[in-house]
Amino acid sequence: MKAQSIKNILEQKVISPSAKVNGWVRSIRKSKAFSFVVLNDGSCFDNLQIIVPDSLSNYEEMTKCLIGSSFGFTGELVASQGKGQSVEMQAKELVIYGKTDESYPLQKKGTSLEFLREIAHLRPRTNTMAAVFRLRHALAQATHEFFDKNGFYYINTPIVTASDCEGAGEMFRVSTLDLNDVPKLKNGEVDYSKDYFGKESYLAVSGQLEAECFASGLGKVYTFGPTFRSENSHTARHLSEFWMVEPEVAFADLDDVADLGSDYIKFMIEKAMERCPSELAFFEKFYEKGLQEKLKNVLSGGLTKVSYTDAIDILQKSNQKFEFPVKWGVDLQTEHERYLCEKHFNGPVAVMDYPRDIKAFYMRQNDDGKTVRAMDILVPGVGELIGGSQREERYDVLSSRMDEMGLSKDEYWWYLDLRKHGTVPHSGFGLGFERALMYISGMSNIRDVIAFPRTSGSVEF
Repeated sequence: MKAQSIKNILEQKVISPSAKVNGWVRSIRKSKAFSFVVLNDGSCFDNLQIIVPDSLSNYEEMTKCLIGSSFGFTGELVASQGKGQSVEMQAKELVIYGKTDESYPLQKKGTSLEFLREIAHLRPRTNTMAAVFRLRHALAQATHEFFDKNGFYYINTPIVTASDCEGAGEMFRVSTLDLNDVPKLKNGEVDYSKDYFGKESYLAVSGQLEAECFASGLGKVYTFGPTFRSENSHTARHLSEFWMVEPEVAFADLDDVADLGSDYIKFMIEKAMERCPSELAFFEKFYEKGLQEKLKNVLSGGLTKVSYTDAIDILQKSNQKFEFPVKWGVDLQTEHERYLCEKHFNGPVAVMDYPRDIKAFYMRQNDDGKTVRAMDILVPGVGELIGGSQREERYDVLSSRMDEMGLSKDEYWWYLDLRKHGTVPHSGFGLGFERALMYISGMSNIRDVIAFPRTSGSVEF
């Protein structure tokens, strides 16, 4: 017999003479001739109460089991006589799959999120983490649904690359060379021709450059996969390995993809409310008061667009004391971003046209010679959620910019080639999936919205 999920049983109020459920024990309460077992299988917050008679052959063994043990029950699903539940099971058979002992760290008492990160292999069994990852699943499904409905094609870009998309140099090297016997050239430099790929190789920081190739043939594409940054940040917003959603659109300008980003955020919120109402209510109760009202306000409001220059002016006139001084030409810090969207605009805001000197080589240069067509979409509680730009489609301008930044054209020959053959205006953005999850769930630390967080000095599990 195939086991049913507890979510399905409770939602559909299944009444059946014979059914099977599997799960982990939340509690066992022993009575004279029977025991009450509370079972959860992770499909929802709610538990299923199982009434277990002492006539079962392994009854005594079951009563000695502790919280976290795994059971399988076959029995009759009947209307519950107790309060707070519609259906319960009267057990006829019991399988004990696995037992816990006194060292099992997840007891009924409250457990801190910091401690749960130390036992990341067990934390999916907690209400908080189960809720996070049910929501993560819903948002991942919503991502594919949104782009598919809008005519995008899903592509998979390389994880191993020889190109530094951002030009920041914060990349993890990929190599099979023996670190105890590294081959060297006559000048003392590493001879990467002896390495697996025959040249320096890295884990990709973005799939953007490759996505541009496909947008140049398919029109509208998106990637959704892992990306890697070796920046040594120890904040609640940074990971070394995270997931990015990156659409790329041919014949589109910066305003087009800013609107696309706003629509995408709203679509994820709509689907979260539709598919995970219990989870959102849980997050509001325990992690962010007013969460659902915040999300509803985003749905009902538009996206405010402001130039970087005006944003700097707003910050300078705010009389707010910032840790990082504000002046034209500096990159916005989280405190600046949050002031703009939380205090000044009270909602999502797109800051556009950043100084060229602080942005990547591929961004389209404006006629003023000082700024590029770049944008960040900022949201309350998180700051930057989306970063994007209109790409430089003019061969001579891109080539000149690469010379200016000291980039090797030999490494990017194929990227320049796109500008030689049928070049078109095109734009795109990157959304950090974990940051979107933080925003929609109200969780305050990015390590709590990814299964096994990878950060500087931590690669456990």
